[in-house]
Amino acid sequence: MIDFELTDEQKALQDLAHKFAVNEIRPVAAAYDRDSTFPTELFRKAWENGLMNEFVPPEYGGLGLSLVDTCFLIEEMSFGCPGIATSLFCNNLALAPILVGGNAIQKEKYFKKFTDEFHLASFCLSEPNAGSDVAGLSTKAVKDGDFYVLNGAKQWITNAGYASVFTVFATLDKSKGTRGICAFVVDANTPGILIGKKEDKMGQRASDTRAVVFENVRVPAENLLGREGEGFKIAMQALDRTRPAIGAMAVGASRAAMEHSITYAKERVAFGKPIFENQGVSFLIADMAKDIAAGRLLTLHAAWLIDNGRAASKESSYAKCFATDAAMRITTDAVQVFGGYGYTKEYPVEKLMRDVKVMQIFEGANQIQRMVIARELFRE
Repeated sequence: MIDFELTDEQKALQDLAHKFAVNEIRPVAAAYDRDSTFPTELFRKAWENGLMNEFVPPEYGGLGLSLVDTCFLIEEMSFGCPGIATSLFCNNLALAPILVGGNAIQKEKYFKKFTDEFHLASFCLSEPNAGSDVAGLSTKAVKDGDFYVLNGAKQWITNAGYASVFTVFATLDKSKGTRGICAFVVDANTPGILIGKKEDKMGQRASDTRAVVFENVRVPAENLLGREGEGFKIAMQALDRTRPAIGAMAVGASRAAMEHSITYAKERVAFGKPIFENQGVSFLIADMAKDIAAGRLLTLHAAWLIDNGRAASKESSYAKCFATDAAMRITTDAVQVFGGYGYTKEYPVEKLMRDVKVMQIFEGANQIQRMVIARELFRE
């Protein structure tokens, strides 16, 4: 039987995250966006409230939340600020390769590091010439005794300037394509790691994004995740777990845009009546509501499949692609509802529009999601 009722525990989690978003994130979101500063102390407070690293299993000090529960949490965080939510959620993305590909020793060492103390982590997959085309990555790994030596550059790495751990993907043999890729856990203080300048981005300006360069970085062989050549599989399994959460992030931002639009449409008077009484406005908001509902259902379905050990590449792509495309439409329409005011930084909707654009790009551009969907459909 299908049951859409949340458990008491899920309601409590949702309430905790919502209150944190409203009371801690929203009051400071505009300032962090304006100044493009990184809210380290806000993240530390989120960690103290159990709002980070939530999927880490209880035996390593984590909450062991399901992906469904994580989606409830990340939707609320993004309702507060999508940029801040991205950096908060980045630990999940960076630690997911350890969850799906790590051994017991690796999990004990690195999961406990993040549950015992506040730390940030980064997921190092994209490169200057290999974003969506993962098989084209050029960062090289060479086996040298009990070490692997890494050389190469990564691009668009979230939290790179503040991370204490990187999960890094490199190739032993580029001619082998995806079968040559390996995954490593790399401590950020390892000699040879160079951190680039902070990118000056259009949106999500509270989130730290940089290049990371590896120059003869010696990584202990014990830090290899899985076996040699399994890096691509580990990366894809990790992204399958995180793409539904990107859908949830988009839903949270969309919900914020819709609520701002409703409030403004009630207050703004034109032609002698509140503008929501005009179909041109009310229909825009009605479309927002139905797309938010659809995006949430797609997201939770993909998360439920993964929680139950089912294959979900197609459904994860459904969720990520639909919800983020919808968020771009919804935030753009929110600016339209506000009219000229919506185009100014005095009102919050222009920031939301800037923030959600990158959701159509990161963790696999939506064109790639459509390729995944088509591949799965024709394979079936």
